[in-house]
Amino acid sequence: MPFHEEELEAAESAHLHSITAAEAEGDERAVEAALRPRTLDEVVGQVRVRDQLGLVLEAARQRGRAPDHVLLSGPPGLGKTTLAMIIAQEMGAPLRLTSGPAITHAGDLAAILSGMNEGDVLFVDEIHRMSRPAEEMLYMAMEDFRVDVVIGKGPGATAIPLEIPPFTLVGATTRSGLLPGPLRDRFGFTAHLEFYEPEELDLIVQRSARLLGVDVRADGTAEIASRSRGTPRIANRLLRRVRDYAQVRADGIVTLPVAHAALDLYEVDQLGLDRLDRAVIDVLCRRFGGGPVGVSTLAVAVGEERETVEEVAEPFLVRNGFLARTPRGRVATAAAWRHLDLDPPPAPTLPTGDATLFEE
Repeated sequence: MPFHEEELEAAESAHLHSITAAEAEGDERAVEAALRPRTLDEVVGQVRVRDQLGLVLEAARQRGRAPDHVLLSGPPGLGKTTLAMIIAQEMGAPLRLTSGPAITHAGDLAAILSGMNEGDVLFVDEIHRMSRPAEEMLYMAMEDFRVDVVIGKGPGATAIPLEIPPFTLVGATTRSGLLPGPLRDRFGFTAHLEFYEPEELDLIVQRSARLLGVDVRADGTAEIASRSRGTPRIANRLLRRVRDYAQVRADGIVTLPVAHAALDLYEVDQLGLDRLDRAVIDVLCRRFGGGPVGVSTLAVAVGEERETVEEVAEPFLVRNGFLARTPRGRVATAAAWRHLDLDPPPAPTLPTGDATLFEE
């Protein structure tokens, strides 16, 4: 499929609050769309999920029926939306996209379902954030392909049954634990997407570089992949920033020295930590002796909102062993001290007389 460079440049003009944030913001989704694989065969990594999903789709094709409903879970940026698009592509069916926060009333969902045709694929991103009335309506739609539309209010209200052609619901969630059991149980296939290995990300970066027309060397793509936090979305974002650096300050070729210099400029270190990550562990180690420290106190100390520290920095730091969560607060690990070239204390110490250091 031809790649439109003008569309890419327009999309990239959106400001990103963090180059290593896993969420896509604003017009960056347009950039992602151009780099997404179109079929299961083009997908790199996620071998187990890819094989299982391929079997589900092939069986549905042979039966001539819509596939079972699919639930995709995992951290942001790993390809849940891409897989939903591939499901529709593989089945030759239209894809309708919406999100949980957009469905605030049961009527919103009824309006979407009433326009479905047989075999359509409905993708609901962040499905765990749907309103409760809409969830309850979705139970019946998924199981019986029917919804009851209530007309009127009070004692005179009338429920009118509305038949829906068989369709496939693809739900995506970053927090599957928040899904009600009855909703989770109605999905015929559930897949959890894992973080990618550096070798897989290297292949993704090489593919994206070809689509973007970027001249890269193997050591350059490997360097980008190693700093991408196991996330394709971040890998593609870093590739575009390294491409910019190579174009403006080098000869346009992404080599290891160019990638290293570019990523240092954007404050992404060799382990993938960005400015916020390093600020969190730096404050924790230098100012609070390694903790434990309450997350609200930690957020104030680094000048960020509590939600930003919890949702952007903490998951990566915990997963890579730089930070530990305890009942009394956040604690820096020995790896965090070593990353800052500091000697860890013999044991974590807590300054006395300061209740704000404890978890709220």
